Amino acid sequence: MQLRHYMGSGASSDQENRNTYKRILYSAAAPRENKDSSCISAAVTQVRVEIALPSGKSTTLEVSQSSKVGDLKILAQKSFGRAFLKLVCASGRALTDLAASLEAAGIQDGDHLTAIACHAKVSTTSRAFALWCAGGDSIVTWGNLDHGGDSSSVQHELRSVQEVQATDSAFAAILEDGSVITWGDPKFGGDSSAVQDQLKGVQQVQAAGSAFAAILRDGSVITWGRPSFGGDSSAVQAQLKGVRQVQATGVAFAAILEDGCVITWGRANFGGDSSSVQDQLRGVQQLQATGSAFAAVRKDGSVVTWGDPKFGGDSSGIQLRGVQEVHATHAAFAAIQSNGSVIAWGHPRFGGDSSSVQHQLRNVQQVGATGFAFAAILEDGSVVTWGFEDSGGDCSAVQDRLKHVHQIQGTKTAFAAILADGSVVTWGDQRYGGDSSGVQDQLRSVQQIQATSSAFAAILEDGSVVTWGSPDSGGCCSSVQDQFANL
Repeated sequence: MQLRHYMGSGASSDQENRNTYKRILYSAAAPRENKDSSCISAAVTQVRVEIALPSGKSTTLEVSQSSKVGDLKILAQKSFGRAFLKLVCASGRALTDLAASLEAAGIQDGDHLTAIACHAKVSTTSRAFALWCAGGDSIVTWGNLDHGGDSSSVQHELRSVQEVQATDSAFAAILEDGSVITWGDPKFGGDSSAVQDQLKGVQQVQAAGSAFAAILRDGSVITWGRPSFGGDSSAVQAQLKGVRQVQATGVAFAAILEDGCVITWGRANFGGDSSSVQDQLRGVQQLQATGSAFAAVRKDGSVVTWGDPKFGGDSSGIQLRGVQEVHATHAAFAAIQSNGSVIAWGHPRFGGDSSSVQHQLRNVQQVGATGFAFAAILEDGSVVTWGFEDSGGDCSAVQDRLKHVHQIQGTKTAFAAILADGSVVTWGDQRYGGDSSGVQDQLRSVQQIQATSSAFAAILEDGSVVTWGSPDSGGCCSSVQDQFANL
């Protein structure tokens, strides 16, 4: 097989083209001892395909007709210097079968294709990552194999993936046809065979620590996983009608119905029993959860809490007004109010006490969390932290670098902040991703960061992936690096 490319507008230099050509050109059709190009051309039917980005930048690729669609896609991605591209024919048909030959895909000499950039998404269990593009037919997973890091057994079933959710040790992927594919630890929801025939028309999936809940098109809910931890919703099944959102603690679920009421199930003392506040659960707009308690934000901006009091389930002594959104560590909540201030409650060592930085919490735009600490991004792009110091609650060592922060993500005990220039600053427990010095020179033009319990994964502008933290929890992706080009 031969692959050649010719850049259109915005092309790289001739030397760069030659270097790229050397990396990708090879021939299996002509005799090795015959280096005459005319002989190669005679042995292999060549086609030229023009591929253009929506911006107008284009490239012309010359390939053998026996080449795979995946080969053409990889060559286009190298030519444009961009990953996660989807090739679309002039008729609007997407070339999704990467294993098909160009001939089988109907690609002929002189055809014009469009390369559409797909948005890469990342989901995580506690110790594994899953990377995919919406509408794609494959998912790349890495990390601990027993926690969802091995998806090989279901890879052939993944067609037009729309969304992926995760418990602590299993993944669930929603496909375009509304079905669901699961993998990972069976005890944590990785085996959905008992309810597979009911998983039709799935719109959303939410996850507790070891159970899943799927909202169907008709507003009903199907659950699976560890029964006592929310995997069995039979006690409230009749009430689960018109569900529009589901949230979860580690061992319980709460569902918001169309009328703004809330239904709960799972471990009673950890959020599964809301009977003590049921009359207050009216007009609920959103739910947030710690490991063992829920917080419901109502239409009027007030908040109702229940579950383990030590984990934020009791907010009776807190004045909460005009709450816009609520965030959570493992055992504390932090609410952003309409005036830009933040109120925290729950276990003090988990961020439930923000009194030491309260005067700094003004004009807060975003709040991120590890398991033990909070980090607030202010309007000027600076950051204020509180909670357990060794788990991200103390950013003093990097405070002078935390300027123009756009996004913050946390593992269990460390933070990573993306700055306006696309660089990254980390702090917290070094074993859990708080030390990124080993990959710092690679962290440029970072677009997004996701985290397992002890590792980070950053997606760069060119689509490459950089990881750090605990290798056993996804901190090393070298074993799957070559698979990213096929997404």
